[in-house]
Amino acid sequence: MSENTAWGFGLATSRPDGKILDVWYPHPQIGTPSEDAQPDETLQSLERDDDLRRVHLRIVKTVINLDDEPDSAASAYLRLHLLSWRFVKPNEINLDGIFSVLENVAWTSKGPCFLEDFEETRMRVRAATNTPVRIFSVDKFPRMVDYVIPSGVRIADGNNVRLGGYLSEGTTVMHAGFVNYNAGSLGRAMIEGRVSQGVVVDDGADIGGGASTMGTLSGGGRQRVRVGKRSLLGANSGLGIPVGDDCMVESGLYVTAGTKVTLLPSGGVSPNREGYIQEPDVVPAHLLGGRDNIMYRRNSTSGAVEALPRPGSKGVELNDFLHKN
Repeated sequence: MSENTAWGFGLATSRPDGKILDVWYPHPQIGTPSEDAQPDETLQSLERDDDLRRVHLRIVKTVINLDDEPDSAASAYLRLHLLSWRFVKPNEINLDGIFSVLENVAWTSKGPCFLEDFEETRMRVRAATNTPVRIFSVDKFPRMVDYVIPSGVRIADGNNVRLGGYLSEGTTVMHAGFVNYNAGSLGRAMIEGRVSQGVVVDDGADIGGGASTMGTLSGGGRQRVRVGKRSLLGANSGLGIPVGDDCMVESGLYVTAGTKVTLLPSGGVSPNREGYIQEPDVVPAHLLGGRDNIMYRRNSTSGAVEALPRPGSKGVELNDFLHKN
């Protein structure tokens, strides 16, 4: 068995020309399949032609190298399933170019539909069922809950977690929370804000209401944002650097890599492992990236962004009962 290889039998939705809309992998695996591997009978029974949507439902067998870029919709969907099933963690596998192999899809109450002739599809469905088609979104990525429901999580609004999101047991995603693909929680977490692509939230962290994290898709470059253990992003705050354990970002404050930060008090915070920077030095926030026990706040008099050391702080404490199941 190779840890760089994954495979699965999936149910693909495709047009007669072979273009794939989506693939559902109910039992993806890490490793390589045996020569006599066969899909189970239940999955085989789902193969059919859907005349209303003008699509075929067929079983596909997909084997991928996790270090390679996705080269087809089937290989992309297998990667997204592996993330949501927790076989791999965010940023551990190659997802470069995934947008180029995925179709923009109308995700509907009747299943995924092609956009090119969707109005004709809408008419056929309504004529056959006398009911309107509900459209959940028009996007390249579907809702995670329509393909995978990981154990031990609470998701208040299924529209707000994309397939490919990684949610550890004990995580709660509230109604206004959002988790993108290739992002998520590595332990218990409260998510009331936005967890962007590539961002990971460690055990015990709290992403406050309206808070936002900068992903690589939103101009954050290649640097990955991480929220450390027991750290808190206050309501309506924002983060464009990684923060370590037991850190806090004040409500309403957005800290990006270039934010000028005043270090308080003298000798209290070091941007590197070699020595301490003395007050009143001002440094760009990226030099503090990943450091533990820091509060980022804005001085209410001067408006300056300050980094205040919090030695010995245990950070935020989540409600154990709330995150138990």
